[in-house]
Amino acid sequence: MTHTPIKDRLIVALDMPSVEEAQRLVARLDDTVSFYKVGLELLFAGGLGLAESLKAHGKRVFLDMKLLDIGSTVERAVANARELGIDFLTVHGHDFKTLRAAVAGRGRSHLKLLAVTVMTNLTEEDLKQQGSQFTPSELVLHRARLAHEAGFDGVIASGQEAAAIRAATGPGFLIVTPGIRLAGGTTDDQERVMTPEHAITAGANHVVVGRPITQADDPVKAAQTFLSHIRQA
Repeated sequence: MTHTPIKDRLIVALDMPSVEEAQRLVARLDDTVSFYKVGLELLFAGGLGLAESLKAHGKRVFLDMKLLDIGSTVERAVANARELGIDFLTVHGHDFKTLRAAVAGRGRSHLKLLAVTVMTNLTEEDLKQQGSQFTPSELVLHRARLAHEAGFDGVIASGQEAAAIRAATGPGFLIVTPGIRLAGGTTDDQERVMTPEHAITAGANHVVVGRPITQADDPVKAAQTFLSHIRQA
């Protein structure tokens, strides 16, 4: 597996309604956290500016756009995103044409493209309602292989599927795992959850943690606890 510093394995999801609230949390976490996810909620409230500011202050940034459109549109969107200097960008891993278009848009930049396999809040019943006959684990593995073949750098997937993805794609493929909770913690609206140490042990390179840190009474202590669990793995 590619060596990644312990600190960079934790990505804190800034899923907040305003840039000001996110900035306060980032200032509070200070040197404890080096990697942040900026998603759709914050993007529509000035999040792109925040992403650029985080990069200017030496942080790593994961822009969670979950792009899905015709190939030419995705290619141009990724080409524009790479100019922001961000580290990770997500694209829905539904079809090979879209994935290849994203790779073309990335070009030779350092931007890492991650394919969203199956959202961690979805169950097998949810997939059936979408018309899929796959179980979540089967569909995740199928889309991970598709992304690997298309030239993506990695995937977004539950820790429950990390071991199978690692076995199928090898050590150089990134696995970024949301739906991370400590043992005994609330699952909120997540369905396929896993503890940080189990996700890392299964093959995940990074774990994404939102509410257990951002809504904690002491976010710094919460982040340190997650880092401790990652270190133990």
